[in-house]
Amino acid sequence: MEKKHILLIGTGGTIASEMGDSGLVPELTSEQLLRYIPDISGICAVDCVQPFSLDSSDLQPRHWVQVARVIRESYGRYDGFVVSHGTDTMAYTAAALSYLIQGSPKPIVLTGAQKPIGFETTDSKQNLRDAFAVAASDMAGVVLVFNGKVILGTRARKTRSKSFEAFSSINYPVLALVQDGRLIRYIRPECRETPVFYDRVNPRVALMKLIPGADWETVRWLLGRSDALIIESFGVGGLPTYEEGSCYEPVKEGLEQGKIVVMTTQVENEGSDLSVYQVGTHVKQNLPIFEAYDMTTEAVTAKLMWILGQTRDREKAAELFYTPVACDILARK
Repeated sequence: MEKKHILLIGTGGTIASEMGDSGLVPELTSEQLLRYIPDISGICAVDCVQPFSLDSSDLQPRHWVQVARVIRESYGRYDGFVVSHGTDTMAYTAAALSYLIQGSPKPIVLTGAQKPIGFETTDSKQNLRDAFAVAASDMAGVVLVFNGKVILGTRARKTRSKSFEAFSSINYPVLALVQDGRLIRYIRPECRETPVFYDRVNPRVALMKLIPGADWETVRWLLGRSDALIIESFGVGGLPTYEEGSCYEPVKEGLEQGKIVVMTTQVENEGSDLSVYQVGTHVKQNLPIFEAYDMTTEAVTAKLMWILGQTRDREKAAELFYTPVACDILARK
């Protein structure tokens, strides 16, 4: 059987880092990464490209568009794609690519590592091998492969800062496992015959995590500088009602100015439900906010940036927000 042809897109990150004077710095190109795993030639044929080389903390939404453009321009020439990426913002990029490249019948696989590929003890080589195994399989859509798990791009989150078991699938099952180079698939994401590509995002999205005693002026300031605000509330969701710190009025003012506000939860699993408590019901019944339900904050962020790149009409934005893309939202009530 003819080998699959895969494109490796290097973007930097820990996996490609070497020790500098002030700590780890991305130095290795995608070609150099490939030299550490020569056995990949037995799995697939690989070409390499390096659009940029950055610590993932430095990645901006424009870099998501750049990676999506590389994939779009080379889509017809390859059977799958591997994006090597830093772990700290990989879940954001995985979500963003899920919106910028919708319904891909070919696998688009993000991976990285907690330790550089040149270190004696590293997860880099195995993660890359697993990523190529998935990219050369019949998997579809944007996925993240890490420590043997295949996670849907809209459901990934980094939940451990140091250990090799760095990523979890939030509110959705793991799609597959990779064991000894063999893909054990449970779910194949739905796809189209040909993907739909997008090339516009609007990065004017802000995030506020509520804390007890939060200053309502922070909400007003964030809405003044942004086109959309995500509020990570407590538990199943709601806005505090204490007089000197209520967020309700500045949120209302922002909405009247045409801004979009999304309510989500700080709790990692099971999602929001504003209908449970008065602090949530009052908001849901009186303000035209969006509710994230079981979406991850990473997916909400990327989806809003994608939506605002397409429209500023609130009704159209709401339709796009609540329309599932790559199973990003399931528990809407």
